Amino acid sequence: MKNNYLSLRSTFGIWYIPTIAFVTILFLLSSCKVTQQSAYFKTLQKDTTLKNFITNDFELKIIKGDRLSINVSSMSPTEDAFFNAVTSAGAGAGNATSAGGYTVQQDGTVLLHRLGAFKVEGYTRRELSKKIETSLLPYLKDPIVQVNFLNHKITLLGEVATPQVLNLPEEQISIIDALVLSGDVTPNGKRNNITIIRENGNEKQIKHINLEDHSIFSSSWYYVKPNDIILVAADTEKFVKTEKRQKLQNTLSLVASGVSLFVIIISQIVK
Repeated sequence: MKNNYLSLRSTFGIWYIPTIAFVTILFLLSSCKVTQQSAYFKTLQKDTTLKNFITNDFELKIIKGDRLSINVSSMSPTEDAFFNAVTSAGAGAGNATSAGGYTVQQDGTVLLHRLGAFKVEGYTRRELSKKIETSLLPYLKDPIVQVNFLNHKITLLGEVATPQVLNLPEEQISIIDALVLSGDVTPNGKRNNITIIRENGNEKQIKHINLEDHSIFSSSWYYVKPNDIILVAADTEKFVKTEKRQKLQNTLSLVASGVSLFVIIISQIVK
């Protein structure tokens, strides 16, 4: 009987060690598998110069329904306060809103202190600033006027760290800046498959862009515009592979644990 036990232990030891080694190797291989990472501008060569790239010189015209912040600074702080303090009383005049700012009326005007119904439609922010400054010279000393949009926004959805609606006080923002402000693309996102949905009158323009390709710098879509929707697609293939790898790792762990438990039991029996 003792000889049978010794024979069993000897036989078991022969196949046990290779089996454990094989399972361990499989586990390590599955754990160490490298997934190709998505990166910005993969096609960009080192130490190079880009030409014909898109510049940020686009200026929007103010239209009916726009909500503007109009800040005035001069040597007359008391007078400045009338322009800058947008209150609920202004809303009664069809001018200010509870959210703040001056809403452009259907006749293209806003109601300003000292100036009354002031035409703003059709001007850029820069042009309107200069126009208001000139108009205020009889009332204020050295007025400086800054105009920004308050109701312009872009929406970021999908595989970004923080899906959100971003305010756009100026005309436009680069898609890179927009993504950074939303925490960047998540590990499961595809930088080579980003969709921009843009309003153009009564139409919706849809553009798929690839941020792994540096040619985006020369694309008219590099700068997003007010009311754009940016959708970052999920890398479903990568997600499925990750799920399968995790399941395989769990299975191998269970097998290794089971074999180890079996060896311990056999060892106790044959003692």
